[in-house]
Amino acid sequence: MKVEGYLFGLGALLYAVLGGLYFWLSREPVGTTALALTGGMVFLVGFYLLFTGRQIGPRPEEGDFDVEDFAGEYGFYSPNSWSPLPVGFFAALTGTGLIVGWWLFFLGILGLMLALVGLVFEYYRTQHIAP
Repeated sequence: MKVEGYLFGLGALLYAVLGGLYFWLSREPVGTTALALTGGMVFLVGFYLLFTGRQIGPRPEEGDFDVEDFAGEYGFYSPNSWSPLPVGFFAALTGTGLIVGWWLFFLGILGLMLALVGLVFEYYRTQHIAP
């Protein structure tokens, strides 16, 4: 993850330089703010990648390793989950409610909160078995 972290770090530096140059040439605050925030977000991603790369160690593609050396489980992945479907539906309903009317917005927020509770606590109810 070091290579990706360094690339994002260079991107943050690039956006910082471009933001300063843009402000110096145009004196326009909106574009300068957009470039500064973009640089900040790119910096956050780069920092996360470098920090996480130090915690987990090298990956097979970062050195002269064989893929077989890193065989095993990489984590838990949900085998079958219907929970993202209502989350997406109620998020779309909430966005539509901003256009159509407040009643639809609040109905979407209520449904979104219930769907998110179902998504977060999905594995506390039963043990899912892969088909």
